[in-house]
Amino acid sequence: MTASTQPIRGFAWLLAALVALGPLAIDAYLPAMPEMAKDLGTSLHNIEITLSVFLVGFAAGQLIGGPFSDRFGRRLTILVGLSLFILGSVFIALGSRIELLWVGRVLQAFGGGMGVVNTMAVVRDRYAGSESAKILSQIVTIMMAAPLLAPFIGALLLLVSDWRSIFWFLALYAVLLLILLRRYLPETRKIQQHAQKQSVWQRYRSVIQNKRAAGFLFAVAFSNAGMFAFLTSSPGVYMGYYQISPTLYPVLFALNIVTLSICNQVNIRLLRHHSPANILRRGQSLQLIVGAIMLVLVLLFSLPIWLLVPQIMIFVGLQGFVVANGMSAVTDEFPYNSATATALISASGFTLGAFTGAISAFLSDGSPLAMVAVMACCPLIGITLRRLFHGKVKK
Repeated sequence: MTASTQPIRGFAWLLAALVALGPLAIDAYLPAMPEMAKDLGTSLHNIEITLSVFLVGFAAGQLIGGPFSDRFGRRLTILVGLSLFILGSVFIALGSRIELLWVGRVLQAFGGGMGVVNTMAVVRDRYAGSESAKILSQIVTIMMAAPLLAPFIGALLLLVSDWRSIFWFLALYAVLLLILLRRYLPETRKIQQHAQKQSVWQRYRSVIQNKRAAGFLFAVAFSNAGMFAFLTSSPGVYMGYYQISPTLYPVLFALNIVTLSICNQVNIRLLRHHSPANILRRGQSLQLIVGAIMLVLVLLFSLPIWLLVPQIMIFVGLQGFVVANGMSAVTDEFPYNSATATALISASGFTLGAFTGAISAFLSDGSPLAMVAVMACCPLIGITLRRLFHGKVKK
């Protein structure tokens, strides 16, 4: 069966469902971590490593999938990626040892990365500039239902079954997505006429050597890294240090997604009057301020959870002013290598996220200090590197 040649219907919804694959795979099993550790006879730390393993695999899938997509097309890359994700999910659901889970997560993540990396590329194939940022913000807003609902789905499945049912659910979701995308998503890749074929390294080098793109890439990557530090450490901090129940954890987690959705909507309106780059710079500055305040308060006081949660909500929400605008600014530089550019910017964020999450888990004494310290450092580094590559900001 070939893709429909008619205009794409439900364009934003279809791509949002694809992007949601990552948040679902990351967030749905968070409430099940303590049960997984008990069932597999391992430590909670080893279960938390499955998140870092997923982030590394997801980054690798994007790095391979980006150039593959620019060379062979969006549809093929998406369908291959979804097939690998399904196999990985089934492998995890049938696993009996922690080592098998790590292997399954790599396979699942690699396939998910191959598929998800094409979302921004498809958007870039059809839009540019502020319009691209608006469409991406709309997609992000729609797909926010995934991280919002994922922990609730995981908690609900735990009530009626065991942790393995979460990964069966992920496999079924990917199967449905594979069927819909195979039927309704046409090929959108632009082919540069009379252009010399580029190797994978040449495609990546063209992105890396663009200093403007590199500055935005680091801005997005370190903003994502701050959020992933929270994702990795929050189960231990919320359910361990603060003794929050597995049923309440999804509620507190969902508050961050609500804030992020609101900021994405505000970003869409701001784009009517301001450039993506200008909004990104303001978003980074605000994220740094919130992170610094949060760190000072945790250092000076034994911060109760009802004071910590609102600050984390704002910190995560401010990503709505950084990620979509940064990705739009990067891909605008590369109309014919948009998937490669998207792969590099996304993979950088996931790789740094795995690194910052591991650092946060390694340094943690059970309190929120290590998590908050890593979160606060991320926007500072992102701002520094953006300014380093961009030079003095022109007024």
